Amino acid sequence: MHRSFSYWVFSLFILPLGIMTAGVSSAVAQGTASQSPPHLLIFLADDYSFLDSEDEGAKDVHTPNLTRLAKAGMSFSHAFVASPSCAPSRAALLTGLMPARNGAEVNHARPRAELKKLPAYLQELGYEVVAFGKVSHYKHTADYGFDHFAHDTFHDHAGIPAAVEYLQARKSKKPLCIFVGSNWPHVPWPRPAPDADLSQAALPPSQADTPETRRARIAYAAAVKLMDDELGRVMTAAHETLGSDNLVTMMSSDHGAQFPFGKWNCYDVGIRVPLIVSWPGVIAPGSHTDAMVSWVDILPTLVDMGGGKPDQSLDGKSMLPVLTGEAKAFRERIFTTHTADGKMNNYPMRSVRTQDWKLILNLTPEAMYTTHIDLEPNAHKPKYWGGYWATWEKAAETDPDIAAKVKRYRYRPAVELYDLANDPHELNNLADDPQQAERVKELRATLFEMRNEEF
Repeated sequence: MHRSFSYWVFSLFILPLGIMTAGVSSAVAQGTASQSPPHLLIFLADDYSFLDSEDEGAKDVHTPNLTRLAKAGMSFSHAFVASPSCAPSRAALLTGLMPARNGAEVNHARPRAELKKLPAYLQELGYEVVAFGKVSHYKHTADYGFDHFAHDTFHDHAGIPAAVEYLQARKSKKPLCIFVGSNWPHVPWPRPAPDADLSQAALPPSQADTPETRRARIAYAAAVKLMDDELGRVMTAAHETLGSDNLVTMMSSDHGAQFPFGKWNCYDVGIRVPLIVSWPGVIAPGSHTDAMVSWVDILPTLVDMGGGKPDQSLDGKSMLPVLTGEAKAFRERIFTTHTADGKMNNYPMRSVRTQDWKLILNLTPEAMYTTHIDLEPNAHKPKYWGGYWATWEKAAETDPDIAAKVKRYRYRPAVELYDLANDPHELNNLADDPQQAERVKELRATLFEMRNEEF
């Protein structure tokens, strides 16, 4: 029987998420039970890709505070968001549910009102739960039940000093969970100097190498530095006022950067994000893991850290066993969905990722892919939004390599398959390779195992 598009989208994401978990070790449980629940500091960047830090080898960014946090805790190399756009990604974090299950599938949407949100779970454990800056998605913050929130509007940079002031003035004896959301490095970026050294910009191979693209990369790097500075200010204030012995610090980003093939895409540059967590005495300093985790796992992890029992009906599961070093593996596969961003960006896609392979289904391959990047709605504004796409199109008239990149951006096949071990930038689509036919079939089956018909 034919099923509607909305039916299969929903049914796709009520499937089991392929999670491997283990209980927290008795030593950790005894150690944390002897003291009060830890304070929880969660710092969220906005539009920041995993590889764009000094620790991951980026040569054109400066992130000393990320490095400081990484030395104090565990860094994840395979952390992924549930959606590569702001509102669905943050709703997944704050509900522990995939977008089709929480209702926030389109950007600027909000999860269903009747769902239990992260603050309620922690408040039941005695926590005060507050938010400063971009934590949900602008005016949606009131829907989540925070005890206090402020400055959740577009590029409202008062959120960082407000968070610091709040920490310094706080008198409550309750354990605190404080979310702090930076607006960086979301566009508009700081305008680069006219004489900026464009040779310093490090462009990934997916990008067209034009002077304006390099200028945009330099501006993005400056925005990354602003984010890192804010992280440093918040960490310092938290350590001074909450102490460091019983403080969990977590840093991540809602999805990748606003460059072609990043944000609004299921390529790794759009969905793979930094995740660094420290907890003195529990998480080994300077540790690393390649365990695959999703943003839906953050809610149950925080509940677990706070002494609660994570809700087994959620899509997410506590990754505390990974953080304590008891478990080396976690998820066998990662699901990501992108649906639309209003009229500006309407190109639905779904993906499944294993440790070494990625399958992407583009649900409207007959349509031309467009986003804010190429439509340039803000090109006339004085703030710097990039404005490099026109140089791609111009260069494509004479440069075959750039012409291929423009075509790849605009026109997507129905199925894409990437060998991530040998093609980490996802440039060589193997979906039509006869040798990969069985792999494509198997990965497609994981996306459609809840249905009796093929897409």
